[in-house]
Amino acid sequence: MKLYLDPGHGGTDPGAQGNGIREKDIALDIAKNIKNILLASYQDIEVKMSRENDTTKSLSQRTSEANSWAADFYLSIHCNAANGAARGYEDFIHNSLGSTSQTASYQNIIHAEVTKLNQLIDRGKKKADFHVLRESAMPALLTENGFIDNSADAALMKDPLWRQRVAQGHVNGIANAFSLKAKPAVPPQPPKPVDPSNLYRVIAGSFTNRKNAEERAAAIKNESIESVIATAEISGTVWYRVQAGAFSTKENAEKQLEIVKKAGITDAYILSDAPPTVPSEPKGYSILGVTHLSPEHMNQYAKQVNPNAANLGSFYSAIGEYYGIRGDIAFAQAMHETNFLRFTGDVKPGQNNFAGIGATGNGAAGASFSTQEEGVLAHIQHLYAYSSTQSLPSKYPLADPRFSLVKRGSAKQWKELNGKWAVPGTNYAESITNIYKNMVRFSERKLQAVLKDVESS
Repeated sequence: MKLYLDPGHGGTDPGAQGNGIREKDIALDIAKNIKNILLASYQDIEVKMSRENDTTKSLSQRTSEANSWAADFYLSIHCNAANGAARGYEDFIHNSLGSTSQTASYQNIIHAEVTKLNQLIDRGKKKADFHVLRESAMPALLTENGFIDNSADAALMKDPLWRQRVAQGHVNGIANAFSLKAKPAVPPQPPKPVDPSNLYRVIAGSFTNRKNAEERAAAIKNESIESVIATAEISGTVWYRVQAGAFSTKENAEKQLEIVKKAGITDAYILSDAPPTVPSEPKGYSILGVTHLSPEHMNQYAKQVNPNAANLGSFYSAIGEYYGIRGDIAFAQAMHETNFLRFTGDVKPGQNNFAGIGATGNGAAGASFSTQEEGVLAHIQHLYAYSSTQSLPSKYPLADPRFSLVKRGSAKQWKELNGKWAVPGTNYAESITNIYKNMVRFSERKLQAVLKDVESS
């Protein structure tokens, strides 16, 4: 299947503008996400984009290129504007087509999938005499993804996670409309012939894009730190790990980790191949303690429930380790508070408030934080206030706005958060530890699969 993907406008033509953003930029980002997801996830598909950067291209150039390439489908990505008087999503096919046409069938399928994920008002399926719909020789659809001059729609457009969700909706529609087959899972690459149960790897970054991994490897090489890029397949996703050493003792790995972090790689962490164990008494499990799960396993578990979940694992691992908080259970708490980062309650995605700090109910949205890292920092500090009577360590600034309101040391175990973090919260801690246990079992299955692969090699 050949898809001609057309991010509207570009170059000297910014398209619609409003609320500090431009249509050409939003359309390009959504289109790039569509291309990346399609090529990474499905077989037998080719994607040609009318532009992959901020360049000027006429409408006739776009349709002529699609026609010459003999594309099977033309998809044009746009945003709308109406002087702030309207909002929502709509899509268009050419007004000469009937409701039983093949193009209308594609529109029905794609419209249904996009509107499942885009959080916008559904303005319906429409027809128009747009150039790209009229002059393209193949079925064509133009999507209008919100009104850029409406403050509510624009707030969504500014969120990269929202743009990913919109792209995923388009991908789901295309996959269904053209019966695309998913790519087979990439087998995990066997590790080096060493005892995996005793190996501690220093990971200086983990990426789904190999180019990003190569850039990180080059950056630490400039700091005289040698590394290799190793691949790992977790739940069907290939990760490129920048490995800055592998050690038989945790002490040596921790020394190397400190060197890597001093080089400015704050998201570095130690990955142990030894399987974690499920806590025997989760209800009495302490808040202070060791983080067992790797950032990748945290992220991949969240994506089992919400494929668009942000990658927060490295923040919970690194910041949790610094404060002596069990970062993986704090991550499970964040999944509980945010409905796996879908933010279906009072707190909204742009607040970066993963712990519901200050969200006291009755529509109170609570605190907002400028970055994801600051939001995680505030969460860990809030847990530190409950679980410890010691002074707050000085490495990070105080990000938790309610730190001083907590009775210090009043909840040293997760079960003691019942009625404190959540009111009445009878089963609050149990819900968190149930998520955590599922995370551990998920990670254990992944590691057992790796071990089985090593043993059979």
